[in-house]
Amino acid sequence: MNALTPIACAPDIVLKGLHKTYGSGHILHGLDLVFKAGELNVILGPSGCGKSTLLRMVAGLEDVTQGQILMGGRDVTRLPPKERGCAMVFQNYALYPHMSVADNIGYALKLARISRKEREQRIRECASSLGLEELLQRKPGELSGGQRQRVAIGRALIRKPPVLLFDEPLCNLDSALRHEMRLLIRNLHQQTGATILYVTHDQTEAMTLAERVVILNKGHVEQIGTPTDIYDQPASTFVASFIGTPPMNLLPVHCLDDNVLILADGQRLPIKLGIASNRTGKWLMGLRPETVALGQTGVTATVESSENLGSHSLLYCQLAGTRCVVSLAERQHLMPGTQVRIAIHPAPLLFDIESGQRQLVSFSQTTK
Repeated sequence: MNALTPIACAPDIVLKGLHKTYGSGHILHGLDLVFKAGELNVILGPSGCGKSTLLRMVAGLEDVTQGQILMGGRDVTRLPPKERGCAMVFQNYALYPHMSVADNIGYALKLARISRKEREQRIRECASSLGLEELLQRKPGELSGGQRQRVAIGRALIRKPPVLLFDEPLCNLDSALRHEMRLLIRNLHQQTGATILYVTHDQTEAMTLAERVVILNKGHVEQIGTPTDIYDQPASTFVASFIGTPPMNLLPVHCLDDNVLILADGQRLPIKLGIASNRTGKWLMGLRPETVALGQTGVTATVESSENLGSHSLLYCQLAGTRCVVSLAERQHLMPGTQVRIAIHPAPLLFDIESGQRQLVSFSQTTK
């Protein structure tokens, strides 16, 4: 595959107080976001959270109810799509079925009255970068899903846009093709340096593609950060539950007079809050499955079931009336009803039980 020409001046994208309503329905609630020039940003969230609406507003395909969209310092809020310098890749490919692959890729150049010679050269270069050289004369109906999506990406890339917008582009592909296309998209970003906004509900795509992740929930921003920050330090129980497979364990706890944390069934944890911490609340203690381990000491739990996933195994336990998942590096099968000891990570996360927001507290270890 040939390399693509880098974008000369990819812009930053700034959203100021962005609202979107449909009748009485409020889809986006005053979003303030900055997407850095040349950065690959993933907008992640469940169905109906407003992420595709946000992308379409940036593209100019949806009107802005209130607020501003700036690209490279230029207000594009009311500009038509063709004047924004964006190209968009849709989840349903949106290819012309009667046109060949070459004509689909080069259609925008034809509309721009680019000469046939230059058009053919740029089509060949773009097709080469996407592994489509041998398919240029085929029609979309003769292609696989992965090949069709490559054509859709080629059609977006051919104009060398400074901004690329992806709306759930891989959701119709099987697991192996999604993996292949993630590698392709990451490579294309490295080659072009375009500013990319990529919408998905798939956390794997977000974790593997993004330089920065924006998590939306019900039209509000839940958290912005690198994939590592989002995974290790979720800002809320929503993020903790949405990111991770399996998601973070959330166990109700409260604090004794000596600052020691205690589970709902009265088991004391070998963890105490720092002296300066507020110890009057009731919380949910957050633990990633891989930070929990079986041991000779620890709190007592009862095995419900186990799963062997080849590279590791998952143990599903009942701990103080709540399911707790333990990820084990070794393959291990325990019978339901088996009593086990679980060692708790010495610095768990604490979330307010009512608001769901993560609490900033310090910890120290103690003996039970």
